[in-house]
Amino acid sequence: MTTILVTDDSTAQRELIAELLTDSGFSVRTANDGSQALEKVKETAFDLIILDVVMPELNGYQVCRHLKSDPNTQHIPVILCSTKNTEVDHYWGRKQGADAYIVKPFPPDQLIETVKELLSKAG
Repeated sequence: MTTILVTDDSTAQRELIAELLTDSGFSVRTANDGSQALEKVKETAFDLIILDVVMPELNGYQVCRHLKSDPNTQHIPVILCSTKNTEVDHYWGRKQGADAYIVKPFPPDQLIETVKELLSKAG
């Protein structure tokens, strides 16, 4: 089964995204912040990771950069998911190695389609 890590410091957002993914047949684990996400990545082989951008301690950009610079995790697709929606935000996300950038609030089907597309490419 495909396992996805959802990282967001907002409990409501984290649970919403996890529920959407679970309802679509994915196995989901969650993390409350970037540091916890990196710890969970050491324990579990995730097929895809969704990161909020604005989080305490390590933000989504920092976590993404860490994941993409590590040979053990650089192959895992990363989706940045944020309320930040300027050209600079999208550009900076790509510079960190993100495979996709989704702006909150998003239509549920946009998230699921993006997840499926990235998983099929990583396949």
